[in-house]
Amino acid sequence: MPESNPPLLPNYKALLSHTADEVAALECNVWKGGAVMEECQLPLIDLDGLKCRDAMERLACSTAICRASSEWGFFQVVNHGISSELLGKIRGEQIKLFQAPFEMKQICGLLNNSYRWGTPTATRPTQFSWSEAFHIPLTKISEEACYGQFGSLRGVLKEFAEAMAKLARLLAGVLTENLGNRKEVFEDICEESTCFLRLNRYPACPISPEIFGLVPHTDSDFLTILYQDQVGGLQLMKDSKWVAVKPNQDALIVNIGDLFQAWSNDVYKSVEHKVMANTKRERYSIAYFLCPSYDSLIESCREPSVYRKFTFGEYRKKVQEDVKRDGYKVGLPRFLL
Repeated sequence: MPESNPPLLPNYKALLSHTADEVAALECNVWKGGAVMEECQLPLIDLDGLKCRDAMERLACSTAICRASSEWGFFQVVNHGISSELLGKIRGEQIKLFQAPFEMKQICGLLNNSYRWGTPTATRPTQFSWSEAFHIPLTKISEEACYGQFGSLRGVLKEFAEAMAKLARLLAGVLTENLGNRKEVFEDICEESTCFLRLNRYPACPISPEIFGLVPHTDSDFLTILYQDQVGGLQLMKDSKWVAVKPNQDALIVNIGDLFQAWSNDVYKSVEHKVMANTKRERYSIAYFLCPSYDSLIESCREPSVYRKFTFGEYRKKVQEDVKRDGYKVGLPRFLL
């Protein structure tokens, strides 16, 4: 039977040419920031509160969203409007997709040639992500030619993307109104053509549970919504230490991206996070990224501004330069200050 896993192990071993001292220094100075001390339960918000007739209940729900975005940069939501049936369908299709032979995923043009694995820019082990993914522009989801033999994925993926987009705009609206702006602000600059879905698979890693499934980073968008399985592995930086996020099968995870931090003038926090590999079990997740167009101007919503004005294209170019130079990206680029 053809191998479905990408050649992660040989690529990881090729990076082990660095001395133990070099790797240990990098881990200590850049990545770890303290060992994982605890498993945390993210703030849990019931979005039914936003539909409540009682104005005080609606306000309490909105306040909880904004407080979590400021204090944690992460929260989880239930009663989010995406049915368990749809979530089950998309997970089933995702598993079928990743079970395809590696060669097929890599060269057959699936989903707009969006297949990625490992970290091509890595120069040492601590820059390597033990994972594979399809990073799909929403504009390509409707194109039949993108799916090949995976035609059943198309309708489910389209329905899922529409539901996630609706939820992202609802949450973005709450966060913008809290700072005295129109809730439609992001509808003006974040169109379907600029947003993405990322289907992730983290194969079991036979080497060590200390290997990154996804290296530490912050997200290069306004808002991310994550649907994950129950394997665990997601960790975030809280109070200068790494904490592990306890999975909740009924909830979706939401986190603030760099652009929302800049737009909110540091009111909302884009928090460093990572995924740790599991030695025995594979892990699946799907992320929706709320992004603007490349020529959109990002400027803080209040004065005095912490950041200068910049376009999303300018920001992305700088991020790509940082990743190429350093092998990773964490936080807003310094040139924006």
